Amino acid sequence: MKIDLNKIKESLIDVVFPRRCPVCDRVLAMGNRAVCPKCRKSLVFIGSKGCRKCGRLLTDSDEEYCEDCKSTAHVFDRALSAFVYNDAFRKSVFRFKNGGRKEYADFYAEALYRIYGAEIRAFDADAIVPVPLHKSKMKERGYNQAELIASKLAKKLYIPMCNNRIIRVNRATAQKTLGASQRRKNLKKAFIIKGNDVKLKRVIIVDDVYTTGSTIDEISVVLKRHGTEKVLALTVASGTPV
Repeated sequence: MKIDLNKIKESLIDVVFPRRCPVCDRVLAMGNRAVCPKCRKSLVFIGSKGCRKCGRLLTDSDEEYCEDCKSTAHVFDRALSAFVYNDAFRKSVFRFKNGGRKEYADFYAEALYRIYGAEIRAFDADAIVPVPLHKSKMKERGYNQAELIASKLAKKLYIPMCNNRIIRVNRATAQKTLGASQRRKNLKKAFIIKGNDVKLKRVIIVDDVYTTGSTIDEISVVLKRHGTEKVLALTVASGTPV
């Protein structure tokens, strides 16, 4: 009988460093490498039920676009989100960003890959670009949560990640405190491109949460100004249209 050394190694790691549910943060049962049963019920998957532009869950299944995308001209070409940003997921993202739970990136990336893998591959991207943090925020937090997710996706999809392509040049007011129009104004000229020697025609932008799309739009403006033709955005969760 052949012994699977990788499985033995994973089991030993689970004993020494028990995995935690990426939603509630409780220790998972031995062998469970995803989400605890209770939290799985609290997750709302979007998939094909999302807006054809921004990816947020549609409140009317007969519609193709949400009310926001009917009235807002987004610069990105398409956005996809795995989950609805409900109370359960809000706590998960908070721990991921502010509580050092970097391992949650495995679950987030796997969810995006499992739900949208075929669509992402069909996009035929030249690179994956994580939404950057300002250097002061990076120093404060110690890691870029979007980059963690992007790195996992890049390995699964065999697409190069360009984590220094876009630079954030100012640390603006926290987006969560602002309305839609204020968010867009807050991000004007917040990003610049670096190293424009290699043209990226099709780019995937990765972030943790989609709210109004203003961050992704502003990065898309910069990319398209420098030769990018198509932009696909991937976020772990998205809120309801505002």
